[in-house]
Amino acid sequence: MGRTLEDKKAIVADLKQQLSEAQLAFVIDYKGLSVAEITDLRRRLRPKGATCTVTKNTLMRIAVDGDETWQPMTELASQSSAFLLVKDDIGGAIKAYQDFQKATKKTELRGGVMEGRVLSAEDVKAIGDLPSKEQLIAQIAGAINGVATKLAVGINEVPGSLARAIKAVSEKDDQQAA
Repeated sequence: MGRTLEDKKAIVADLKQQLSEAQLAFVIDYKGLSVAEITDLRRRLRPKGATCTVTKNTLMRIAVDGDETWQPMTELASQSSAFLLVKDDIGGAIKAYQDFQKATKKTELRGGVMEGRVLSAEDVKAIGDLPSKEQLIAQIAGAINGVATKLAVGINEVPGSLARAIKAVSEKDDQQAA
């Protein structure tokens, strides 16, 4: 029993909704994965703000048709495709997929789409290697703290330097007076 036209329209509407909230979409070849493995992948992605959607390529093509941001995904949608739609933690979601891929060795990353551009599998992996948002914030905070510390030490040094200079002048005057 196939899907009715209403079912397909509902699926396309759901895909459009998910895409409107996503920052990055990447496509994997999921051939050979069991239902339990797909469930495990979805479980790994959920805390990172990502979802794994398995749907017909035709329905995904209809969902992205006319949307300049996601239109390039049609180049990646072939054979057995699963679409990983990332809303929040892009790097974390990619790392979660990479961990899953290392564990199963059954999937292949085809590429991704971000801001209307097609990304190769290497591009997606490079994005995954970038530091997380929290790490970047910590690095910036550390740099700011380092500058503030140096500034405080410099400001503290001014009165001490001034006191030493006054003392040296007074000692020089005492030596000249004697």
